[in-house]
Amino acid sequence: MAVEGASQAVWPEIEKAEKENRRELVLHGTAVDKKIESCGGIHPRLYSLSLLNYLEVSQCPSLHSIHQDIRNLVHLQSLILCRNKITSVPKGIGELKALKVLDLSVNALQDLPEEISSLSELTTLNVSCNNIRELPLGLSQCTKLCSINVSKNELTQLPEDLYSSSNLELLNTIIASENAIEQLSSEIHNLPALKVLDLSNNKLQEIPFELADCPKLKEINFKENKLKDKRLEKMVNSCQTKSVLDYLRGGGRGKGKGKQDGESAERSDGKRNVSKKKNAQRQKNKTEEEEVDELKQMVVRILHVSDSPAAVMVKVSPQVKDVRPFIVCCIVKGMNLKPGNALKRFLVAQTKLHDEICAKRTAATIATHDLSLLKAPLQYDARTPDVLRIVPLGRKEMKADDLLKMLQQEAHEQRKQKKRQNVSGLHKYLQLLDGKDHYPCLVDADGHVISFPPITNSERTKIKKTTCELFLEVTSSTNLQICKDVMDTLIIKMAELNKFTFDHKEEAGSDGEMDSTSDPSVDSSASPELSVVQVKVLDAEGNLKVVYPSKTDLTSDVSHLTIVR
Repeated sequence: MAVEGASQAVWPEIEKAEKENRRELVLHGTAVDKKIESCGGIHPRLYSLSLLNYLEVSQCPSLHSIHQDIRNLVHLQSLILCRNKITSVPKGIGELKALKVLDLSVNALQDLPEEISSLSELTTLNVSCNNIRELPLGLSQCTKLCSINVSKNELTQLPEDLYSSSNLELLNTIIASENAIEQLSSEIHNLPALKVLDLSNNKLQEIPFELADCPKLKEINFKENKLKDKRLEKMVNSCQTKSVLDYLRGGGRGKGKGKQDGESAERSDGKRNVSKKKNAQRQKNKTEEEEVDELKQMVVRILHVSDSPAAVMVKVSPQVKDVRPFIVCCIVKGMNLKPGNALKRFLVAQTKLHDEICAKRTAATIATHDLSLLKAPLQYDARTPDVLRIVPLGRKEMKADDLLKMLQQEAHEQRKQKKRQNVSGLHKYLQLLDGKDHYPCLVDADGHVISFPPITNSERTKIKKTTCELFLEVTSSTNLQICKDVMDTLIIKMAELNKFTFDHKEEAGSDGEMDSTSDPSVDSSASPELSVVQVKVLDAEGNLKVVYPSKTDLTSDVSHLTIVR
């Protein structure tokens, strides 16, 4: 067992988690760092909290190592050890068979144990901002891996099995910027789900033409690499993803087909010509039945944002950088929530997304608002708990710290009454804010806080059955791509629900929430089509940070879904 700090008094945070059989624990900041310095590490009692499924120890520069007894926390699903000074990771980490998220970013690691490859449930690996020179072989055994961030290290290459194996069918994001990587393997096309590839600020001289064969790739970054092909270098420095992929697909300068010889290039051209002929024939032979089937498809129409003063925009304050820095927003028009259980189905779907793709709000948080009840422009800000005021859903206006105290008390009562340790509702997410000095919030032009992620929305902008235009937001402390992926999934789900409502013609108010002003004769929508209006997110100086949906967003493979741009 761990001996470091054994003679020290048990930390109150650990003692409380032990007494209440907590599933989540966050140790964060200066006060915790002083305890770590005094104990010579994390108090050993922490490693006996076997019920934990979420553990965060961050911003503690006195933390240099994690004890081997971390292996005792067999139910951990998220282990966040970022912004410390950790120099090594114990081999016992490979015994955390339930682990899905591992964040070791901003430490002093030089290598990783091979045992990481035993984490069969791992979906997210973040080891950015370290001194790692080589990644362990065997990462391809983490078959559920979706995102890997190894940026700002000292890597000269990515492990061959990362893309030479067919195991990583879910890997969609590779961030490997600011390393010393000299070559990208031509086997990169073996990653069928790859959407985002960032190899900026490396030592690449060539980009393999096979990259263009990645079927879902929509965002690449090769900036600040000294490529031999200067035309290609100019294109990548301008972030022209589509142009770069078209250029590679055409074989680069002189149509030389990259490294293909003449014969293989000719075969490739022949295949393309045959494919074009087949596609043309397929279109020609399309039957009337297929054309009718097309009319039954779900349709999502993208409306591009204007620069008019009426356009809804979100300005991000610098204070959110160290709290919850990532946000994407959009407006959805045409959602019919009046008939039957339409509203209830939508809220249930949102809860399910929070539990699944949002990893119980640890990866991202969704918030939905009635557009007509908020006033633009909006500000994404971070405020201290005693300053942030909100009217939480179903409650009166209060300060954030009072809300959290109330929720903590309710959670305690839940445990006593139900004689079990799991809690429901908002109470499940309280631990995500432990140790934070500032809380994120979205504020409208009247100064009203309309969202307090990851805890709650405001009653002021609550959606109702009469809501037909929704303002959607997704925030994350992890990365921007997760926000976009969650928003993609949410909009696709909304399209499915709207189509279901349109097809089933339920009576208005059948879920018990009849609106006294509604007229049943006009409750049925003429079409299930949704329109998605872009929303720009700007920094404090007014520079564009992100616009959603962009050309590379909402590129769905869902059958019976048409995206009109």
